[in-house]
Amino acid sequence: MAPPPISNTIRRLRFDHGEMTQQELADRIGMTRQTVAAIEQNKYSPSLEAAFRIAKAFGVEIDQVFQWKQAAAK
Repeated sequence: MAPPPISNTIRRLRFDHGEMTQQELADRIGMTRQTVAAIEQNKYSPSLEAAFRIAKAFGVEIDQVFQWKQAAAK
């Protein structure tokens, strides 16, 4: 199974921001802890709006949170 095309650095960013919990992040962005956990584990891709809210919660640009790995051309 191929890795997901979008990865993220949410876990590291949470740690770098005072060891923020998933619940604290969820409260800041108006989502559930379960949704944050699924996004962090690459099991769920957030909406564009949610992705921007996550980036804003950390005070970083969106590409510092989410990275897109384009599939190789065939």
